[in-house]
Amino acid sequence: MLGRFLMSEPKSAGEGFLMSHDDHEATLKALQVELVSSQLWTLESGRKILVVFEGRDAAGKDGVIRRITEHLSVRATRVTALPKPSDRERSQWFFQRYAAHLPAAGEWVIFNRSWYNRAGVERVMEFSTPVEQTQFLDEAPVFERMLVEAGVTLLKYWLDISKPEQARRLERRRSDPLKRLKVSPLDAVAQEKWEAYSAARDDMLKRTHTAIAPWWCVRADHKGEARLNVIRHLLHAVAAPELSPTVARPDPKILFPFELEALTDGRLAR
Repeated sequence: MLGRFLMSEPKSAGEGFLMSHDDHEATLKALQVELVSSQLWTLESGRKILVVFEGRDAAGKDGVIRRITEHLSVRATRVTALPKPSDRERSQWFFQRYAAHLPAAGEWVIFNRSWYNRAGVERVMEFSTPVEQTQFLDEAPVFERMLVEAGVTLLKYWLDISKPEQARRLERRRSDPLKRLKVSPLDAVAQEKWEAYSAARDDMLKRTHTAIAPWWCVRADHKGEARLNVIRHLLHAVAAPELSPTVARPDPKILFPFELEALTDGRLAR
């Protein structure tokens, strides 16, 4: 029964989200069953899974992470969202505080924002210097190559939304009393500095997309289809041998590997 939901694919972003709520929930449940099976295999095999989620404010990182981790082992799954660095941490090698949170054998670690803060908000808000930003873009691919060569399965997702959709989400966030903890002073300038964030995103993707640690771009204006496609991709990337053959591949119109053409052909928001 669950197999038909695993095979059913969300409609493309341009076609509108046509899956019914009931079908969406059934598909999500079927994929979450596969996530549990994949984590069981990870625990048995000792694989180390590291997932990085980046994107503009209100791009949907929290939501997709909740759907991934909802039924996973609390002991073997960690979601890391680091606060701004202390004075001591600012004096360390930049990647040092992130390295402390890397997965051990059998663990899944998910970064809700990561070292890529330096290429995004720190650049736009001038929290770091141009020299530090350039150094980061040079070092990040080296750091990630070291992780992969040490046996870490590294997945990097960029959740991309349009400017009007970001405006709608930020307004809902401000007006919803249950989302007050998600409101940040940086929200106020997200729209004002849209072009600056776009330029930072473009440079980051161009400089840190590599064969060994590629970026996967997700068109996330439709939260539901973005979440399903990320989970589908994650399941295939982890490649547990028990993965059901009925798990469909993600829709390439929604989730695709970064390439330069995506910056100009409409796939990534300007």
